[in-house]
Amino acid sequence: MQRKEKHALFWGLGQLSVMSGIVIWFIGDRILSEAVRIPLCAILLSAGMIGYWSGTKFFLGELHRYQIRLILPAGLLISIVSSVVWVEYPDLLAPGSALILGLMMLWCGQRLINNKNRYRLLGITLILRGGFNVLTSVTLGPELYLIWFIGTTILKTFSMLGLIYAVQDEIQQRYARTIDSLSNGFLIRDRRGYVMVANERCARLLGFNGPADLIGRHVSELLPGLTRQMADQYFSHFLTEGVQFPIVDTTILTLHNGNKLPVEMLGSPYEERGRLYCLVQLLDISERKKKDDQLYQAARIDPVTGYFNRHALSKRLEEEVAKAASSVCECAVLFIDLDKFKRVNDSFGHAAGDELLRQCARRLHGVLRPQDVLARFGGDEFIVILPGLPIGTSEQTASDCATGIIATMADSFSLSHHAIGVSTSIGIACYPSHGSDSDTLIRNADIAMYEAKKAGRGEMRFFNDAMNAAAKDALVIDGALRGAIEAGEFHLVYQAITDAHTGKLTKVEALLRWNSALLGAVQPDRFIPVAEDSGMIVELGTWVLNEACRQVGQWQAGALGGITISINVSAWQLADPRFVELVRQALAANGLAPRQLELELTERVLIDDGGQVQAVLAQLRALGVSISLDDFGTGYSSLSYLTQFHLNTLKIDRAFVMDIEHSERSNNLVHAIIAMGHSLGLQLVAEGVETAGQAAILEKMGCHYLQGYHISRPIPAEELLVFADGLLDRPHVDNFAI
Repeated sequence: MQRKEKHALFWGLGQLSVMSGIVIWFIGDRILSEAVRIPLCAILLSAGMIGYWSGTKFFLGELHRYQIRLILPAGLLISIVSSVVWVEYPDLLAPGSALILGLMMLWCGQRLINNKNRYRLLGITLILRGGFNVLTSVTLGPELYLIWFIGTTILKTFSMLGLIYAVQDEIQQRYARTIDSLSNGFLIRDRRGYVMVANERCARLLGFNGPADLIGRHVSELLPGLTRQMADQYFSHFLTEGVQFPIVDTTILTLHNGNKLPVEMLGSPYEERGRLYCLVQLLDISERKKKDDQLYQAARIDPVTGYFNRHALSKRLEEEVAKAASSVCECAVLFIDLDKFKRVNDSFGHAAGDELLRQCARRLHGVLRPQDVLARFGGDEFIVILPGLPIGTSEQTASDCATGIIATMADSFSLSHHAIGVSTSIGIACYPSHGSDSDTLIRNADIAMYEAKKAGRGEMRFFNDAMNAAAKDALVIDGALRGAIEAGEFHLVYQAITDAHTGKLTKVEALLRWNSALLGAVQPDRFIPVAEDSGMIVELGTWVLNEACRQVGQWQAGALGGITISINVSAWQLADPRFVELVRQALAANGLAPRQLELELTERVLIDDGGQVQAVLAQLRALGVSISLDDFGTGYSSLSYLTQFHLNTLKIDRAFVMDIEHSERSNNLVHAIIAMGHSLGLQLVAEGVETAGQAAILEKMGCHYLQGYHISRPIPAEELLVFADGLLDRPHVDNFAI
C-alpha cells in the first residue's frame, strides 16, 4: 500500500505465483491438458522467481531502473527454457521447480542476513525453506509430495512470520529513531498514569539511563513530589470539552538527584484502540529561563552596583506606599547625590567611577536596616526607602539615617591607589506628609536634594511646599529659556568700574538681562541657577561672550577705546572643551586684544573641579586673558586659591564694603584683604560702593578700582557712552558725585 513497502508486494506476488503453479500442477490435470499446464507452470515459476528476487533487491535498496527493464525479458527466457525442458522431461517439473525456487530462496536469505542484521530471522527462514526445497528436489517423488507440501507449508508460515516481524521491526525502529531524534523529551502515558512509550531525551532529562527505566512505571515514581492525585488531575484536562490542545504548562521539576529542571510541557490527547492516552513533550527551557532571569536582572538590577535600578525602585516604592496606606504607617524616601562625582570620572576614568559607585553602595547598604531598600537611581544618584515606620516617626528615622549616611561617606575611599573624598547631599520626603504616591515622593525628595546641594556639601534637607513652588517656578523658567536666545530676548547692561585714584573709566562688567515674552522681566538670580541646572548656561555664556566682545569692538574708536570688559563664567563653561577656542574666536572676530577681556570666577567654580579648572586657566593665561575672583570672602576663602590659580584680580564682596564707614571690624577686614592683595601682586576691585565716604576710604586703603551704584548703575551700551563722555568733562574731585 505504501511505496516504502513494495518489497512485501513483490514477495507476495512471488509467493502467490508459486502457490498457483503448485495448485495447477497437482489438481489442474482435471481441467487442463498437459500441453497447457507445463507452459503455465513455467510462467508462474518465472513470476515467483522474479517476485522473490525483485522483493529482496527492493528491500535492500538495490533495485535499479536498468534491472527493472530486464525483468520481463528474463522472465520470458526462463519460461521458454523451462517449458522446453519440461515438455521433453515432464518428470523434472516438480523437482526442477523445487530446485530453482530453493536456490532463489537461499540467495534471498543469504542477502538478508548479510545486509540487515535485524532481518536475520526472515533470512534464516528463507535459507531453511530454500535448503528444504533443494534437498527434496533430489528425492522428490509422487509418494513424497504430501510430505513436501506439509514441510513447505510449515516453512512458508515461518517465512511469513519472519516477513511480518521484519516489517514490524522496521516500522518500530523507524518510530523509535524518530522519537529518539527529537530534541525534546517525549512520553505517552495511559489514563492510570503509567508510561507506555518514552524516548532517550525524556529519560536523560528526568535523570534516568534510558527509556526502559521509564516504561511501565507510574509517572509519580519518576519525580519526587509528584503524587498520583496530581497525575490524575493533569489527565482530567484531556477529558474536558472545549480545551485547546496542546495544553502548555511551564514548571520546575525536582529530579531524584535534587536538581531543578525548568521545563515546558506540551500535552495532547492520543487515542489507540478506543483508549485515551496522553502524549507529552518535555522541553528543557533552562537556557530560556537563564535568559529570562538575565532579562529580569537587566530590567530590575543595576549592573554596576548590583542593587535595584530605577524601574525596580519605582515598583517597590509603589508597593511600600500601598502597604503603608493599608496598615496605617509611614515610610520615607531619601534621595542621595554624590557631590563632585564628575571629577572622579574625568580624572580617573569611568571604570574608576563605577568602582566608586560600588564602594558607595556597599557603605550605604551597611548603614541601612535589613528591611530598608537601596537603589541606584541613575548616574551618581541613589535612593533609599525606609518602609513600615510607625506614625509620627518617619522624619526622625529619616534624619537619623541621613546623618549616618553623611557620616559614613565622610571617610575617604581608596580608588586607583588614591584616597578620594566624596560627600553626599540628601533630600528627604516622607509619606504621607510630603506625598501620597511614589512619583510624588521621589520628585519631592529630588527637589529637597537640590536644596541641600545649594546649602553646601554634606547637607540634608526635608521637603517643604516652598521648595515645590520654587521647583515649579524653575520648571516654567526652564521652558521659557529654551528658544529665548533665538527670539532675541536677552540683552546686556554694563556697570562701570573706575580707577579709585583717578576716577577714569577703565573697566566695565557685562551683566545679563532677560525680558521674556512669556514671563516679562526675569531677574538673573531666578534664571541663572535654572540655566546652570539644565546645562543651558553653556549656550547662554557663549552668547554673552560674543555679545560683550562685539560691543567692545564697537567702542574701540570712541571714548571707550581700549576698555577692559569683565564677564562672569560658570563651571559648566570651563568644563566645555571648546571654551578656550570660543574665547580666542570672540577676540579675533572683534579685533580685541586678550588683555581687554577679563573672566570672573566664583570660589565655588574653583572648588568644583580644581584640576580641570587649573588646566583651562593656564590656557587662558597663555592667551593673555585676565582672570578675576569674584565675591572674595563670602565663600570658602582658601588663600591657596590665590596662588594655585595665578589670578590677576580680586573683587571684594559688597558685604564687607557696605559697613566700612561704621564697622571697625569690616574696615579692618577690608584693609587686610587689600594688603594681602598688594602683597600677592593682585589688582583689587571693591564691589557695592554706594557712598562717597566708602569710595574715599577704599582709595586711602589702596584699592585699585571701584564698582557700585555710587559710580554708576548697570546701564545700556549707549548710556555708558554718555557716562564716559561725562567723566572726561569733569575733574577727578567731582567724579564720585555723579
